[in-house]
Amino acid sequence: MGVAENGAESGAESGAETGAPVVDSPEGRMGTEGRFLNVFSHGVLILWALMVTLPLLWAVMSALKDDKSIFTSPWALPTSLHFDNWSRAWSQAHMSEYFFNSVVVVAGSLFGTMLLGSMAAYVLARFEFPGNRFVYYLFVGGMSFPVILALVPLFFVMKNMQLLDTYHGLILVYIAYSLPFTIFFLSGFFRTLPSSVAEAALIDGASHTRTFFQVMLPMAKPGLISVGIFNFLGQWNQYLLPAVLNVGDEDKKLLPQGLVALAVSQGYKGDWSGLFAGLVIAMLPVLAAYIVFQRQVQAGLTAGALK
Repeated sequence: MGVAENGAESGAESGAETGAPVVDSPEGRMGTEGRFLNVFSHGVLILWALMVTLPLLWAVMSALKDDKSIFTSPWALPTSLHFDNWSRAWSQAHMSEYFFNSVVVVAGSLFGTMLLGSMAAYVLARFEFPGNRFVYYLFVGGMSFPVILALVPLFFVMKNMQLLDTYHGLILVYIAYSLPFTIFFLSGFFRTLPSSVAEAALIDGASHTRTFFQVMLPMAKPGLISVGIFNFLGQWNQYLLPAVLNVGDEDKKLLPQGLVALAVSQGYKGDWSGLFAGLVIAMLPVLAAYIVFQRQVQAGLTAGALK
């Protein structure tokens, strides 16, 4: 026995001395690949963050410079802050009127989109009836329809209904434009909500309307906020629809139209500092909305995957 043990020990020592290759375990290889993917994903996210934030910071810096500094030192920090650019863009360029028009139209269209979209999505997600899937895929198909193909017939329809150059005309068009995505997003979210809560409310005597507004809609708050942010971004930055349907009345133009009018009206003069200030004014509501509701947006986007 002693001889065998000594032989085994000497064999192990000789194997270690000869430098025999050691086979990596699967756990070790997976750990190495995981660290590589982690570093790669973080690098991509950092690059994407720089691509998004640097243009925003550059626009803010340019809005605080004079026209000469924008061209002579475009990447340098402003030596003096020119807040008069903001006041000039707000008053002289009529940005205040365009801003008010955008707030009225987007507020009305966002309310109508969320109300009608959530009701339609709830019915399509929770009730079975003949034609359910057909109606659902009809809305989904509306997401793939290019809005530019509908501009000419939409213009004549709005003209015949005397809805051109009106707030309520744009509100109705914005609602119809945003409903397909809203229904597609919320119908999947409503399917993840527990049915037992709605059944308990119905057993207690609540109607379907009361169950929807007082039980199911509060439970869908993360999804509502998420799709509301996406609709707000699309409607606030919409230029094509108001440019076609709102061409006659100068007082009814929206903020994207105002920015284009400000850039075109400069000609060879070039009030670039005022243009950058107007651009930052147009970005502020979007940034503020996302900063305030960023947690709800993340919760709404991950709720379906977590459940």
